[in-house]
Amino acid sequence: MSQSRRTPLSIEWSLLGFLAEQPMHGYEIGQRLSQAARLGLVWRLKQSRLYALLTRLEERGYIDYTMEFQDSRPPRKVYALTPEGEVALDAWLHAPVEHGRDFRLEFLAKLYFAQKEGEATLRDLFETQRGLCQQWLAQQQEALDALEPGAFEWLVYRFRLGQVQAIVEWLDVSEAALLEPGAPAL
Repeated sequence: MSQSRRTPLSIEWSLLGFLAEQPMHGYEIGQRLSQAARLGLVWRLKQSRLYALLTRLEERGYIDYTMEFQDSRPPRKVYALTPEGEVALDAWLHAPVEHGRDFRLEFLAKLYFAQKEGEATLRDLFETQRGLCQQWLAQQQEALDALEPGAFEWLVYRFRLGQVQAIVEWLDVSEAALLEPGAPAL
């Protein structure tokens, strides 16, 4: 697999999500990402890193840009999603987070953009993630049952089991809160 075709990082999906809303220049994307009441609670990204990520997304064919000329200032790039980027973003948004260690950053980003898509996307996201979490629970329990209680490995699997149980509980509470009539918009 070539470097340019690697799967984007979680933060890169968020950049695509912002560009799905409207074309933007890099500084504007950075400002939206850093809003403390929104994804700024999840991500911290330096402006220089943002431009490097935009370049990677461009190399993958997920975004393109046009030059916007300004009177007394240098021209700037205004980025937009390509059709390939739209397809990739949609696939990411509807797929569960594959690893528990990625849940905090990636699922919260998915949740942010899924809420903008509407109730059907939210329900699908919660359902698919909960289904995968049930598989994780079964795997952790199976591994735990095969070990001697109190052994180091048992402690590790017990910890993992507790994490997944907490994720499932959080999914249940969050889904109920977001899908009740009058739930707040992100």
